Amino acid sequence: MEKHNLTMLNEFILMGITDHSELQARLFWLFLIIYVISVVGNLGMIVLTKIDFKLQTPMYFFLRHLAITDLGYSTTVGPKMLVNFVVDENTISYYFCAIQLAFLLVFIITELFILSAMSYDRYVAVSMSYDCYVAICNPLLYTVIMSQRTCWVLVAIPYLYSIFVSLLVTMKIFNLSFCGYNVISHFYCDNLPLLSLLCSNTHEMESIILILAAFDFISSLLIVLVSYLLVLVAILTKKSTEGRHKAFSTCGSHLMVVVFYGTLIFMYMQPKSSHSFDTDKMASIFYTLVIPMLNPLIYSLRNKDVKSALHRTLGQLCNVFSQSSLYHVMVCFNFFLCACGQDSKHKSMEKFNIYFYITFFQSVYYEL
Repeated sequence: MEKHNLTMLNEFILMGITDHSELQARLFWLFLIIYVISVVGNLGMIVLTKIDFKLQTPMYFFLRHLAITDLGYSTTVGPKMLVNFVVDENTISYYFCAIQLAFLLVFIITELFILSAMSYDRYVAVSMSYDCYVAICNPLLYTVIMSQRTCWVLVAIPYLYSIFVSLLVTMKIFNLSFCGYNVISHFYCDNLPLLSLLCSNTHEMESIILILAAFDFISSLLIVLVSYLLVLVAILTKKSTEGRHKAFSTCGSHLMVVVFYGTLIFMYMQPKSSHSFDTDKMASIFYTLVIPMLNPLIYSLRNKDVKSALHRTLGQLCNVFSQSSLYHVMVCFNFFLCACGQDSKHKSMEKFNIYFYITFFQSVYYEL
């Protein structure tokens, strides 16, 4: 496609998922439902693992940060994509495009290494399948090895590294010269579609992205595979059938990471000669919207601890709302009594009202 002379772009035009107008409304409602389920599920996982006393373990600490990254990159892409379904022109400003790319890279790279951190040991900034490995092989050493300080280090390193890589890539791309053609062949700002719009020599930038992507994918995936191999060995050496079943149920759901890695490798590691932005769109939909929706469902619906915590939290909320409703009924009742209290014949009702308040607050106190 012909490129024009160098110009200062103020905005980009996003091609979107499809140009078939008859599919726009259906896709809007489909992706809206997926996004809402993703937000509710991940926010629920974050809140549950934060407030429930039985979920204060390293495993749920890492699941909470996995939910944060899922919520982060789905929210970076989802709302703008939904807006583009209902507007006539799918535009995104120059600076918002840079911000979207930066946040997307932060959350994607962080998730890669948090998945690794959910997989191996503290020596390589990782820990969940190692988390499982320690819990299975040495349950008494589990709380010592997976201390709170270790967990925070294993989470902090991916965040700091991903911020560094995100700023490096985003600043390098947006400091290069764009041509007059400003149509991005995607439904969000990603580095590969943006490189195709540059008039500058992109060989250096392509090499940087390829090296960083290869390092991120290979290192994190290698940690995951080695860790799960250790977990498998630990499971097979257990003599107890019940112990094997518990180990499989604890670590089996974590194999969802294979799908996440597969879609990213398909997008960023395929040869340039066979690269297609249409196939990239399908893979992007899967890892930016579908996987963030599936992760909280997989980790919660198959997990007895999470389901028990959800029942406890909902029960507490029901108690709070029922007490709040009773309080508002009492306030209205008190207002009625005060209105009638000037008449001496209602003094007995005032005494009853005071007694009712005392009984109510005593019940709340004992409930707490």
